[in-house]
Amino acid sequence: MTNPNSPIDFFSSISDPRVERTQKHSLDSILFISLCAVICGAEGWNEIEDYGNAKIDWLEKFLHLPNGIPSHDTFNRVISMLDPKELNGSFVAWTKSIAELTDGEVVAIDGKCMRGSSDDGSGTYTHLVSAWASANNLLLAQEKVAGKSNEITAIPRLLRILELKNCIVTIDAMGCQREIAKTIIERGADYILALKGNQPEMLDRVSGSFTYIKPSSEHTMDGKAHGREETRACSVITNLDNIIDRDRWPGLKSIVRIESRTRDVKSGQIHKET
Repeated sequence: MTNPNSPIDFFSSISDPRVERTQKHSLDSILFISLCAVICGAEGWNEIEDYGNAKIDWLEKFLHLPNGIPSHDTFNRVISMLDPKELNGSFVAWTKSIAELTDGEVVAIDGKCMRGSSDDGSGTYTHLVSAWASANNLLLAQEKVAGKSNEITAIPRLLRILELKNCIVTIDAMGCQREIAKTIIERGADYILALKGNQPEMLDRVSGSFTYIKPSSEHTMDGKAHGREETRACSVITNLDNIIDRDRWPGLKSIVRIESRTRDVKSGQIHKET
């Protein structure tokens, strides 16, 4: 009986671009070995081949390997020939099947610039917008964008391919947009959007609310680590009378302020942030 969540089943539908007579290794085995190797920390084609040779007895429980483990050149050549969109679609479908997102789970949307992606000397970098399931410690999906400014258009595309019902989606200040909030609500989720200086008028009114309105809830947490003492105070306001256009933010229920006070134990220097 096969495992319904096996990645082999999800990747078996990917088109094989090779000529049949040249195939010494099945596409399923190449993809499965590569996936397992990367999960275990492999960072290159040689390391994927090394992983396969080290784990061949275990891999043969799932795969038919009449010609042994493919060479690093084979891994490189075959995977480079695949359609990235087709591969990504299969990966997203597989992660959906194993993530088992629970009510209230946090899904963090974040944009990153890939380290070393400008090694060609062009000065351009590859940016990825990713969705991370915190409790599962699992990357659910990602979108490649031309630059950081394009994250705003990539985030809605990413949200629409994920099953987010009853989850909490968190996004940094770049994603604090009404249309993004609307998309999250339409997907059956809630949101926590960071608000910073890129929206000065909104930030001013939110900050002012904490001056004139008593928070409905407050909590303080103290901690000490890495030679620093830190106090974090969280305040929540549900009275949104001070927020202009609040009705244009779908699902908006409250505003939150986090105040951080950090003291360096050795120097005594204090850093505050809100």
